[in-house]
Amino acid sequence: MTVTALATRDRPTPSGSPVPILAIILISYFMILLDNSVIFTGLPSIRAGLSLTSSELSWVQDAYTLVFGGLLLLGARAGDIVGRRRLFVVGLAIFGAASGLIGLAPTGWWIITARALQGVGAAIVAPTSLALITAYFDGETRSRAIAWYGATAGIGASLGLLVGGALTDLVSWQAAFLVNLPIAVAMIIGARKVLTETPPRPGRFDVTGAGCATLGVGALVFGIIESAEHGWGSARVVGALVVGLVLLTALVLHEARAEQPIMPLQLFASRERCGAYAARMLYLGAMIGFFYFTTQLMQDGFGFTPLQAGLGFLPMSLVNFAVALSIPRLSRRTPNAVLLGAGTALTLVGMALLSRAGIDDSYVLSVAVPMMLIGGGQGLAFAPLTSAGLAGVPAGDAGAASGLVNTAHQLGMALGLGVLVAVSARAGSDLDGPAAVAEHVRAALTGSTVLLAAALVVILAVIVPASHAPRNQERV
Repeated sequence: MTVTALATRDRPTPSGSPVPILAIILISYFMILLDNSVIFTGLPSIRAGLSLTSSELSWVQDAYTLVFGGLLLLGARAGDIVGRRRLFVVGLAIFGAASGLIGLAPTGWWIITARALQGVGAAIVAPTSLALITAYFDGETRSRAIAWYGATAGIGASLGLLVGGALTDLVSWQAAFLVNLPIAVAMIIGARKVLTETPPRPGRFDVTGAGCATLGVGALVFGIIESAEHGWGSARVVGALVVGLVLLTALVLHEARAEQPIMPLQLFASRERCGAYAARMLYLGAMIGFFYFTTQLMQDGFGFTPLQAGLGFLPMSLVNFAVALSIPRLSRRTPNAVLLGAGTALTLVGMALLSRAGIDDSYVLSVAVPMMLIGGGQGLAFAPLTSAGLAGVPAGDAGAASGLVNTAHQLGMALGLGVLVAVSARAGSDLDGPAAVAEHVRAALTGSTVLLAAALVVILAVIVPASHAPRNQERV
């Protein structure tokens, strides 16, 4: 069967206007992104409310990241096989139910377990939402849809801090999670009414590949997370990383022979896509450090409340949103690779300026102005980075390709945060109070600047040249 015929077969016929279709996809994805960051402003209240130790508190975030990162490829490929709308609804149901359990959590083990279950739902919804865009939209409408997807990815994290801070201050930390329940129910109803099912692909599910991918990525993420507390040389970290690498090596060997692989190796045949995966990991590693440490600077350094800290991210969110909305118009005149390079360079400049912030500096000049540069850069970069990760992918592999995009996203955050926490721990040891916080933040954000510089090198050396080369496959 030709690629064109395959694309026609796998693309559903929309039952109405594309606006409600895109709205359901993006609101659901936004809900997932919200919980990636809403936790940051709520952690102190969660610790006090449930009497958690430092280790237990870290697992409130780590359990979600570990399961989310480990199950992404499985969730992505399952949509190709069983139908994307069906799996999308299941993921929303799991995520919503888990959010309700988190809001009702009476103990530490309860909230940690519920966060892990929430990670299962996120691992289904995140890649499936992107695959649904590739299934429903084509040509210029797809470019606009991916631009909106990029805008959602860009502002979800910063607005999560605002929403989390507001609900924690004005209601309770539980409200920041319980709000997901009605949203999930509404999106399930909307999805069942508006979306039509994509045809399932016949054949066997790649159980061996799914196991190697899930356990391998999970072990890798676990090792990265534990390195922040125990160091890279500890037996626990080394063991987890070795197990992860062995399983991922076994995955590659198996996928080369599998009839219907969970991770088709032809996805790596494109230098543009490989560069996009690497650049996304580096970029997201820098950005998770930005959110994690800038929140600490504002709350523990400047003395902001959780709500004030959330509001403190508005300069980034507003600029990010405005720039991201201009991407469809800009992309008609400017190649995506150029927008990606410019956006990453702008983010790099903003991060370098922010890494110099101190507690004696004003918020406006030392934080808000660099945030505006970072927001503008992220608004320019995210949609082109997503497009590069899907460049030339056949429609039948859209789920697997979107899974790899999201896996790079989560692995980048896990790796970046582990490295940056380790870097910050070595700074400011002879200081205490707000001065020590500021020194830790400066060290971490300097590390974020280095990661962005590496991402820019990958973009200029790999993605830009590859984007001008002829492609052998039709776009999805």
